[in-house]
Amino acid sequence: MIFEDLPTAPTAEELVDQAFSRAARAGRAKSGVEAQRSMLMTASNVLHDNLQNTVAAWPDFREVDEFYTELADAVLRRSLDDVREGETGLDAIKQDLAEVSWAARKNKELGREYIGRIPNDSEGARKVRKQAFARMADVTEDVADNLAAIGAARDALKVLPDIRPDEPTVVVAGYPNVGKTSFINRVTNANNEIASYPFTTTGLQIGHFERERIRYQIVDTPGLLDRPAAERNEIEDQAVSAMVHLADAVLFFLDPSGTCGYPLEAQLALRDELEARFDAPLVTVANKSDLSTDVEADIYISVEKGENVDAALDLGVDATGYEPELPFEG
Repeated sequence: MIFEDLPTAPTAEELVDQAFSRAARAGRAKSGVEAQRSMLMTASNVLHDNLQNTVAAWPDFREVDEFYTELADAVLRRSLDDVREGETGLDAIKQDLAEVSWAARKNKELGREYIGRIPNDSEGARKVRKQAFARMADVTEDVADNLAAIGAARDALKVLPDIRPDEPTVVVAGYPNVGKTSFINRVTNANNEIASYPFTTTGLQIGHFERERIRYQIVDTPGLLDRPAAERNEIEDQAVSAMVHLADAVLFFLDPSGTCGYPLEAQLALRDELEARFDAPLVTVANKSDLSTDVEADIYISVEKGENVDAALDLGVDATGYEPELPFEG
């Protein structure tokens, strides 16, 4: 997952302390004017490199799949309210990264500028070096809030579930208690992942299965695709938009028996809403066929009885229309 390996962002205070400590060690290895030159360039290089490395660790969002950019934006809008005022989404973090990149360049420029000012006497060189250190510390402190926001963003994004937009994906939707989780458990590997998810009180369920040596992922999103849009807040609705980019097919589960606790009319209304929202094909799966088949559906199954379960999954696979890219044969 693209955010999993993001390093912890340093604070401005940590960066300054590290740079000046390294500079002091470098200065002890020399004497006179050369000691001051060495200290100045060491501090400049350490600040530049650490600030720039903080920026370089983040992906180029122009190359990130739309699923993850939408999801990241939703996560950051929710998670950064306590860190900063105003804009809290992905654009804000991009600006934070730009500010830190500016500070990196500025510290490098200050190193070069003040090296040119160092006189040939030790006391004068020490004064210039101290002036340079003060300027570098000020520049780094100027981006303290940006570094704090980047650190908070990293903490929020690194726990996102490992969903792979490049794999064909079947998204499972429908009201609670219609059999979605039981279905996924039956058709996928035993080690399905229950991942944390920033918008729900329950875990996102991600499973995998293979057809003709192609790995598919199947995703259930409790708290997102199990209620009407009118009951979702703005951030949850944006997360649904991310799922729109992810899904290659949607299996929508109905419970015509009504034992799930939701009227069939409401279930059908949710299905129609999601069918209009998603670009991917939607397959209607009527579960609990041992209790009722009193609804029009693409397939009738009973997860509990094990009836037509694999056939329903096959419909989802067919709906994705996925064809692997084959090497050129000429």
